[in-house]
Amino acid sequence: MAKNMQPVLKRARTLGIEPGFVGVYKKSKRKPKQNRRKPSNYALQLTEKQKVKFVYGILEKQLRRTFAKAEKQSGNVGENLLVLLERRMDNVVYRLGLAGTRREAKQLVSHAHFTLNGKKMNIPSATLKVGDVIAVREKSLQSPKFKALAENLKGKATPAWLELDANNMTGKIVALPARADVDAPITEQLIVEFYSR
Repeated sequence: MAKNMQPVLKRARTLGIEPGFVGVYKKSKRKPKQNRRKPSNYALQLTEKQKVKFVYGILEKQLRRTFAKAEKQSGNVGENLLVLLERRMDNVVYRLGLAGTRREAKQLVSHAHFTLNGKKMNIPSATLKVGDVIAVREKSLQSPKFKALAENLKGKATPAWLELDANNMTGKIVALPARADVDAPITEQLIVEFYSR
């Protein structure tokens, strides 16, 4: 499986976004270089596409496939794309607070620490739907990582489209996410323009 191994702070600085959007709360002491030239339309579109790939931790092939799905749905293609990315298994685990970052969520899902509707799930890119229930597996609940996490989850705020049961370490999708639920500074129209060239 391909993996993006770029340094998070360096990549965030290059793309001009805060590392907090990927769950990393560190500060870099380096200042970005000032570019005096105005970026072209292509450069702006490419940067937005790279931002989405960086924030959600996906590669080009996965983003193209998700964009193709978004085009087939009715409504705004850009919003459909972001909603599909929000509904990924690893993103939902991160949004519920069961992992500190999306990268950690992807690893935990890949190692089959979670169940989806009572069945073992190890596919981070699986698209979830309304009514799906995610839970930490019984075997994984005994690990020190999830025991420590259980204490931190009490009183944690989750997005309106998710429901968290901190005592049982389970989460449920109660509605589809809206564009307003995506907190990263992404201009999805530029991504649509990039793929529509």
